Amino acid sequence: MHKIIIIGTGFGGISAAINLKKRGIENFIMLERREFFGGTWLQNRYPGAAVDVPSPLYSIEDEPYPWTQMFAQRDQLEQYTLHIVKKHQLDSHIHLNAQVKIASWQGEHWKLELSNGNTLLAQTVINATGPLSTPVIPEFKGKEDFKGVSFHCNDWPSDLDLKDKKVAIIGSGASAVQIIPAIAKDVAHLHVFQRTPHWVLPRPDFRFPKWFQKLLPNKWVYALLKWGIYIHHELRVLAFKYSPLLLKWVAQRPALRHLKKQVGNDETRKALTPDFIIGCKRILMSDTYYPALQRDNVSLHDKSDSIVTINNKGLLTSNHQQIDLDVIVYATGYDAADSMISYQVVGKNGIELQAQWQEYPRAYLGTSMPNFPNFFVVTGPNTGIGHTSAIFVIESQMRYIMQCIEKLQAPDVLSMEPTEYAEDNYTNMVHSEMEKTVWHYGGCHSWYQNKSGKVIAMFPGFSFNYRLMCKKFKAQDHLIKRSHLHGASPSNINEQASC
Repeated sequence: MHKIIIIGTGFGGISAAINLKKRGIENFIMLERREFFGGTWLQNRYPGAAVDVPSPLYSIEDEPYPWTQMFAQRDQLEQYTLHIVKKHQLDSHIHLNAQVKIASWQGEHWKLELSNGNTLLAQTVINATGPLSTPVIPEFKGKEDFKGVSFHCNDWPSDLDLKDKKVAIIGSGASAVQIIPAIAKDVAHLHVFQRTPHWVLPRPDFRFPKWFQKLLPNKWVYALLKWGIYIHHELRVLAFKYSPLLLKWVAQRPALRHLKKQVGNDETRKALTPDFIIGCKRILMSDTYYPALQRDNVSLHDKSDSIVTINNKGLLTSNHQQIDLDVIVYATGYDAADSMISYQVVGKNGIELQAQWQEYPRAYLGTSMPNFPNFFVVTGPNTGIGHTSAIFVIESQMRYIMQCIEKLQAPDVLSMEPTEYAEDNYTNMVHSEMEKTVWHYGGCHSWYQNKSGKVIAMFPGFSFNYRLMCKKFKAQDHLIKRSHLHGASPSNINEQASC
């Protein structure tokens, strides 16, 4: 039996593994469902892929790196990921092609059943599969009839040549905004299908001078830069939560100026102007998206010219236009709110996590759930962040998870879970605070919300407040199951508020 099994090998899984090794815990494995490890930046190989958070902030704690530019491209993010894995010797812990089908609590440990038929046992499970790992492709009528190449942008074919091809990209969100400028110059014609426009701000990217890149590995220089960027980004919460007027002045007005500056045609500009408050959906950053849409070989189709059906040659629009295509790219996002965990999880007394989350996903600190002992979710419900780096939140969760794991190392401790009362109080607080944010009142429907309309993806406040909550372990919020080791009693006992 393993002490700990980490499911996922992206930054969440890597951060968990590094923290375990720092504590001298080596009896763990990392499961990766794909034939390669590394998560987002090894999976997403679409043209133009890059991070939308400044690189020094989008890095693992105490792991400086000589980034070449403020917003790193995918290739450098891949290099950074591989560098961290090699530096901390995580390779030997990683099991590839290991997809979990069912995780079930057996009373004192977890049993994981894999799709390859193997079964694994562990005292503790850390789920780090990530919220953006379940691609969504809408059920367009006739999509199976298309004879050309079609795929979700999350699975971009490595051998795909778009030179002189007729291409449609469905979606206009974060991935599409990066892909469209990268491929527009090569294709014969590109059709962009936009359901709703997004707010777009200029991308303040630049290359670091060589002399500055040489300074970045210095932990003090790196820390100064990282925390300076962090403070600047953290101030955005004042607009997202506390001041609609501030949000309009510091974000929406600049976005409108950017649109007006780059799009001269009134009709096109109208089609690209959102009808919701900026921040309600993810704010995009690009200096090349609007110019790409205005190329002679690019056609923008808004909701007035939507897709009616897909056929063997291409697709038919609501304006009765048949568009013949060679390639269809689905940049249609992920199920981040209702399918945070893609496999079946069965806890105490046969309770299934999907049943417990039937109304909406919820967890204590967005990390642990009553009825699911020794099970932790990295980037779980309401841990997303709209103004700073997701890695900061991951590392905050690690402060809580590692305290729990340290307590589970005691020979008499069998299991730990939050109480229903503590989880309920935390969840009520989160959704009460959420009503003050633009994600709630902004007038849009986004992937931040689940099917019930609850905002599930985001944390409604300052990220440092979340870190403080994770840092201050509250014994009274947990139910701990202990065993008598010295024969006083063969039965197990349950303790609440005892660590």
